[in-house]
Amino acid sequence: MLSVKLEKGQLLVADPDLIGDVSFNKAVILLTDHHEQGSVGFIINKPLKFTIQDIVPDIIGNFKIYNGGPVEQDNLYFLHNVPDVIPNSIEISNGIYWGGCFDTVKELLNKQEINKDNIRFFLGYTGWGETQLETEMEQKSWIVTPNNYKNKIIGKTTSQIWKEKIIEIGGDYLIWSNAPENPYLN
Repeated sequence: MLSVKLEKGQLLVADPDLIGDVSFNKAVILLTDHHEQGSVGFIINKPLKFTIQDIVPDIIGNFKIYNGGPVEQDNLYFLHNVPDVIPNSIEISNGIYWGGCFDTVKELLNKQEINKDNIRFFLGYTGWGETQLETEMEQKSWIVTPNNYKNKIIGKTTSQIWKEKIIEIGGDYLIWSNAPENPYLN
């Protein structure tokens, strides 16, 4: 039985045993929706090798694109912390918002009225069907932690976030904090 109550806004930290899973090895996922029918989240620490301008050429700027997960990787999504200037945003928690009017986003980016601390773009998302995430939790694939970064997570440098969370969890996980991406190649 699952002892942790899952709620949107939490972080799911990949257990070190997920070695070899291309999408989820050392992943940290912001859970953006959770209900009886399933769950949705975005991997926040897997930047891709291109920017928003590579995908939407009429946007000026070098905003990184992140791999949000293996579902619908041909769709662009965004999280932000400026709902007052992006209409139709959906609040997740802690001042973090999902989506909104993309035409407004383009205009704000081109006018440099929002920056990398305000918005993060993703290709794809991570999704779980009914009880799928709970099953993965019981299998110890994920460690649930609060999002102590709150809405600052949007601008957080992501290269060390998995390590930071593993150190924060502590205990038997500490040994994994300095493990290479693939310990079998060490």
